[in-house]
Amino acid sequence: MIRLITQPTEYLENYHHTYGDIFAVGWQKPPGVVYVNHPEGIQQIFTANPALFRSGSGGAVLRDLLGDFSVLLLDGDRHIRQRKLLMPPFHGDRLKAYGKLICEITQETAASLQVGQSFRVRSLMQEITLGVILQAVFGLQSGERFNQLRRLLGELLESLGSPIGAALLFFSGLRQDWGAWSPWGRFLRLKQQVDRLLYDEIHERQANLDPTRTDILTLLLSARDEAGQPMSDTELRDELITLLLAGHETTASALTWALYWMHSLPEVESKLRSELQTLSTTEPSQPDPDQITRLPYLTALCQETLRLYPVALTAGVRMLKEPMDIMGYELPAGAVLFPCTYLVHHNEAIYPNSKQFRPERFLERSFSSSEFLPFGGGHRYCIGAALAMLEMKLALATLLQCWTFDLPPQKPIRPVRRGVTLAPPGHFKLRVQRSSENGYRSTNSR
Repeated sequence: MIRLITQPTEYLENYHHTYGDIFAVGWQKPPGVVYVNHPEGIQQIFTANPALFRSGSGGAVLRDLLGDFSVLLLDGDRHIRQRKLLMPPFHGDRLKAYGKLICEITQETAASLQVGQSFRVRSLMQEITLGVILQAVFGLQSGERFNQLRRLLGELLESLGSPIGAALLFFSGLRQDWGAWSPWGRFLRLKQQVDRLLYDEIHERQANLDPTRTDILTLLLSARDEAGQPMSDTELRDELITLLLAGHETTASALTWALYWMHSLPEVESKLRSELQTLSTTEPSQPDPDQITRLPYLTALCQETLRLYPVALTAGVRMLKEPMDIMGYELPAGAVLFPCTYLVHHNEAIYPNSKQFRPERFLERSFSSSEFLPFGGGHRYCIGAALAMLEMKLALATLLQCWTFDLPPQKPIRPVRRGVTLAPPGHFKLRVQRSSENGYRSTNSR
């Protein structure tokens, strides 16, 4: 467990090298954990009857953070109900409405950069993605509550971001409140402050519901299930904190990796910049976000970023309620299944030279949902997947249209544990080389 926390990719690679496409850990003390690392087994899990699994309960490690009603932690009819209520804001025209907002927030956030300045990439990406989440989810653009949420959410994530913080999630014995200066005590107090702000916003918006607003909170406040019932305040809080934390942190990590790879490999950056130059725009208007999202090389670059170091090492957790045959193994009830995204993404038969960053893979062929699974699959597929891809494409395109960066001399970076996710290290920096004379950019940028 300690190695899984501190060296997650090495942990998985060593077991896979020794035991192959399906292996069990801790089988001597049931329930055993079974890693399924082959598309055949992944497909069996994704297409199986959801009633075979307890999927939400396996995520209890997150319960203290997200609450009992998070869609990530629910099963059965309750899970289906919450997904139906949450899905509409993340599809179709509703999703497209956030395109311009993402471009504007990226411009405004990056406007503080100065030519010649080196900056911590993940910090800037977190600022962009948190701004998107606060405005798209809450409709908050400024004010005291916006500033407090931005500060407290950052502190809450940082409290769990280190290996020590991750240990609090994995080892229940460490979750002891010994006052504000203890790690768990600090986490609980930060969470209480965030909860107070979330409930204040929920209650204020309930009292002054404006159906013309397009933010996700307004849509959730108006949503009704098949029985005509709205979400409770607690359900709203748990889903909002899930969207805030999952949508903010994961996309920031993916954006950071994308910028690292394109500046480590000049040919990748050159191809992307050439493609961006094909966008049509007439000043002072910006390129249509729809144009950007359809760019094939940009799409492939985002997909390759999510393949090489997926933010989630596994596609969720599924505990068997009854025996199941997977790849010829009869697994008993109680076995905990991890469809292993990371190891499938590094299967050399599917992705030759898998450690090489090569977006062309996704232009040369398509991959099945059991071969490329950065957002999970089956009935647990990530609700926010389309928004995450939209945000990645638009933020990257906007940054490269506004700025040129270079990579200062440094050692190659490796992924690190950040809470329950895989992330680039916080010390990774780029240097601002120049601002673009062409393309669109904030009037405040220099």
